[in-house]
Amino acid sequence: MTTDTPARILTLLSLLQTPREWPGGELAERLGVSRRTVRRDIDRLRELGYPVRATLGSEGGYRLVAGKAMPPLVLDDEEAVAIAVGLRAGAGQAVEGVAEASVRALAKLEQVLPSRLRHRVVTLQAATTPLTSREGPNIAPETLTVMASTVAGRERLRFAYRAADGTGSRRLTEPYRLVSTGQRWYLVAYDLDRDDWRTFRVDRVTEPLATGARFAPRELPSGSAAEYLRRSMQRHVDSYEIDVAVAAPPQAVAARIPAWMGTPEPADGGTTCVLRATVTDPVEWMAVRLTMLGAEFRVREPARLVECVRELGARLGRAAGDGGDPEDCGDTGDAGYTGDAGYTGDAGDESGPR
Repeated sequence: MTTDTPARILTLLSLLQTPREWPGGELAERLGVSRRTVRRDIDRLRELGYPVRATLGSEGGYRLVAGKAMPPLVLDDEEAVAIAVGLRAGAGQAVEGVAEASVRALAKLEQVLPSRLRHRVVTLQAATTPLTSREGPNIAPETLTVMASTVAGRERLRFAYRAADGTGSRRLTEPYRLVSTGQRWYLVAYDLDRDDWRTFRVDRVTEPLATGARFAPRELPSGSAAEYLRRSMQRHVDSYEIDVAVAAPPQAVAARIPAWMGTPEPADGGTTCVLRATVTDPVEWMAVRLTMLGAEFRVREPARLVECVRELGARLGRAAGDGGDPEDCGDTGDAGYTGDAGYTGDAGDESGPR
């Protein structure tokens, strides 16, 4: 018999989180208490916000159902390890719209994860290699979780940083937000030594340390961390406007492009659309990205993107044996891909007062 009431209620909650209906008699037998005690414990769980539904009958049952809010979960060892591994994978792959939430959840989970389970997670992660690949450098999940915990706790963060030119420095910051671009992670923070806002590429951060010193959050110059990062990047790279007509509905096109490229505008009653955006990717990479829309398209602006798409089309035609001299395949001209797509520098360190 479980005489410790809190421990008994946690055991009851763990049983109810199994997706099935539990007869009251079986719960009473599992817990070693009377059915009346089970009913009282069920009422306590309801008071704590857990939506437990009861069914009537001679052998009445109980089931935990979906409510209006997400209550705390009780996990066994295998479940905790599985979730931690999944969150680490989501955080490391920088999946747009999911990665930041993965980091926050991982920070909460690893804070209470027993050392024996944390070792299992690290071991499994180290022995696993994903088949899929992504652009951008790998980042240790531990670095992200330390940063996420300082953001959530409004705690000053100290770390070593390597700038784009290789220069090393030590930074003391008031971290504001982590931002995932889908290719890289960035930390938006107030740099106390430079007395200004900065953005830092997380893959260039080492030795992150939560100092324990709390701070009152400052007001960010722009409305959101994502907007601040976007503006900071645009100050240091050439941007240009694109105007592309696509022979596909706007919803289909929106599903194939990143959020920063904006929302396609419907045309022809919604059967086609127009994509207008301010971009900073090299025109060579933008030409390749447009071919991945899965639909016919026509570039109207700018002229250099029109020419790049034309040259890319000719090159792909030659690669497929569609005319042309095979000896020309080695001559890529000036339109060949010249480097990493998007911004590669540290937007924050290159802006603001020194």
